[in-house]
Amino acid sequence: MGLLQGKNILVTGVLTDASIAFHIARLAQEEGATVILSSYGRVLRLTERISGRLPQTAPVIELDVTNDDDLAALVERVRAHVPTLHGVVHSIGFAPEAALGGNFLNTTWPDVATALQVSAFSLKSLTMAARPLFNGGASVVGLDFDASVAWPKYDWMGVAKAALESTSRYLARDLGPENIRVNLVAAGPIKTMAAKSIPGFEDFEHVWNERSALEWDVNDPVPAAQATIVLLSDWLPKTTGEILHVDGGVHAMGA
Repeated sequence: MGLLQGKNILVTGVLTDASIAFHIARLAQEEGATVILSSYGRVLRLTERISGRLPQTAPVIELDVTNDDDLAALVERVRAHVPTLHGVVHSIGFAPEAALGGNFLNTTWPDVATALQVSAFSLKSLTMAARPLFNGGASVVGLDFDASVAWPKYDWMGVAKAALESTSRYLARDLGPENIRVNLVAAGPIKTMAAKSIPGFEDFEHVWNERSALEWDVNDPVPAAQATIVLLSDWLPKTTGEILHVDGGVHAMGA
């Protein structure tokens, strides 16, 4: 029996087969789960095409986490495929170009607000929208990038990730009585579509192996996906409010 046998998992953020989210969906299916994907707008068709590359083609529902109507319709859209959810993967992040690239001191509030809403507040929005589908408990897992330090050119996305980390802890506190676990996986740099939008991302590629205890491969999203699968499973039933680092150990090393 697989780690997720009989579970229904909603995975957001699948845009390409190089993404961590895609490999989470793939591994979840291989471990016995029924997977539903979400996407929105112009990229929904892209997600539908990428779904065909999974072991079993997964249904794709429309969900813009900044749209109240989409959030309100989430339960109905999920129940068109499965009656309940046992897990949700939050793989959502965005910051306008003006909020990245060394422009920290000049970024205006509207751009900062967008980064915070999409990248951090959406964890709360998504979790609360899915809450009626959780029958006796669930596992919510978000994808993170270590926000304990200031990274070059990461700027307001770094602030948004810090907000994501704090949001996960408060959700863990308030939803714990319902047996809903909320955890994050802080992955090292992976060459995904989102990473390509970060100015200077290539600098991480050269530096990461110098600092990591374990060899790091920016082209390999699987270790982060595997950690997510474990958090979605029943193997960590009393773990919540946690940030599981999958970064080769960089977070634990001195400068």
